[in-house]
Amino acid sequence: MIRPGKSAAASLLAIALVGICSGTSTAGAAAPEAVRDWQRTDVSPGVTLYQGVVHGKPGADFWTVTVAFPTPNGFQVLGSEADAEAMAGRLGASGFESRVERIDWPAGVDAAPGTVGWLVRTGRFASRDQADALVREVNAAGFASGTEWTGADAVPGTGIARTTVAIIDPSRFDGELTASYGNSVAGREKVTDMSAQRHAVLGINAGFFVVNDEDGLPGAPAGIGAYDGQLQSAATNGRVALVLDGNGMRPRIAKLSTDVVASARGQQRIVDGINRIPGKIRNCGGVGGDSPTERPQHDVTCTDPDELVLFTDELGASTPAGGGVEAVRDATGRVVEVRPAGGPVPAGGTVVQGVGEAASWLTANARPGEPLLVDQRVRDERGVPVRLGSSDDVVNGGPELVRDGQIRINLQQDGVVHDGDRSFAYTWGLKRNPRSIIGVDARGRIILVTTDGRQPGFSDGWGLPEAAEFIRSMGAVDAMALDGGGSAAMVVNDRLVTAPSDATGERAVGDALLLLPRR
Repeated sequence: MIRPGKSAAASLLAIALVGICSGTSTAGAAAPEAVRDWQRTDVSPGVTLYQGVVHGKPGADFWTVTVAFPTPNGFQVLGSEADAEAMAGRLGASGFESRVERIDWPAGVDAAPGTVGWLVRTGRFASRDQADALVREVNAAGFASGTEWTGADAVPGTGIARTTVAIIDPSRFDGELTASYGNSVAGREKVTDMSAQRHAVLGINAGFFVVNDEDGLPGAPAGIGAYDGQLQSAATNGRVALVLDGNGMRPRIAKLSTDVVASARGQQRIVDGINRIPGKIRNCGGVGGDSPTERPQHDVTCTDPDELVLFTDELGASTPAGGGVEAVRDATGRVVEVRPAGGPVPAGGTVVQGVGEAASWLTANARPGEPLLVDQRVRDERGVPVRLGSSDDVVNGGPELVRDGQIRINLQQDGVVHDGDRSFAYTWGLKRNPRSIIGVDARGRIILVTTDGRQPGFSDGWGLPEAAEFIRSMGAVDAMALDGGGSAAMVVNDRLVTAPSDATGERAVGDALLLLPRR
């Protein structure tokens, strides 16, 4: 499937709306003020869909060329004020007009107040081809530059956000909100497929997950993941997560950590992770001496040469091969076999794999026929245990957007602000991108939102501050971001009702939130 342009994406959405629901109308008096004039679809009793567009000023957006700064960590689009002025001077000396733009932290962000950094730009064009031509000239003069669409800058009064909102009223909807990883933990599936398999009324992409082999097991959660009461991935400690107790109709948002400990022959050792490659901690936030940090760092893979990792039979793949050893456990926790790393996880059993010093601990203490116990605990930010019942789910995400009715975007605490990198939080968090978010209002209603983005002229998306403002305007008292970018997708009655930004169409993701009717 080709990446939809303005007309293709609009057609895709129009087609998707056919057959979704029992009734479609213009939003009435019961609609929240923010979406009162949007198209309203009554999907099911207690489930209402709103779709609309937020426009900036006509003609406010244009193509431009952004010049990057060389740093020890590679090229970055933001620099210091002094570096920006120097870069602008070099551009001028090379015959290019330039402008310097200051980027400040918005109110409500935990890094505010202050300046994020400075952009250096040149040119203003109606077409991308014109900007691309200038990029070639600028780069030929010895600079590093790229084409950008200013509609993505998140400047007030600019951009387009095509947005889909689902409001679920637990007092009227007869069913459950649950999390699903599809057929296996280490695998990726489209939200449309996961929704169809479970006959969901609605589905939306959920948590962050491993994408590339070099960062771990593709499809596995990059943060906490628990499904039907079973922990399938350890937390990015301290990062925000969504907790679905029982039928999920009273979701809560909490900053969670996990403590997992293995015991054998009177000896204990920390279990560093669950269902991931030992030594690779995507999004960091781990335990046991990870490098470069044990704090959350979004889209960074930390490392640790000495780790124990637990694998469950829901992994859907063999354990990673290579150096190290592993103990195969039966359903009671008794060791069945100690073998070199890499092999199947028995049905109903688990495998504990060790590398480095952890492999030595496992070799010394895991004996066939003897117990190797693994204790798992989840705690919230106050240290209070979060006990998982057999129907409970947890998915990762972040950052937090709204708490107690106030905008509180914890970019810094959530690991989006990177040390020594001015640009990451700006491009990932402050600039407009496709987003999926979830919130809960004072009446207990669940608000699910997806906005399309990265499609100039059709939809730019939201910066996280804009996402927070929007969902608070919908009445949310607590809200958080889910995975976004090319992962952002919403499905209603097996039909995709959003326009994903990937050139190939809908992206296969790690897990999803599914709204299931009672059967």
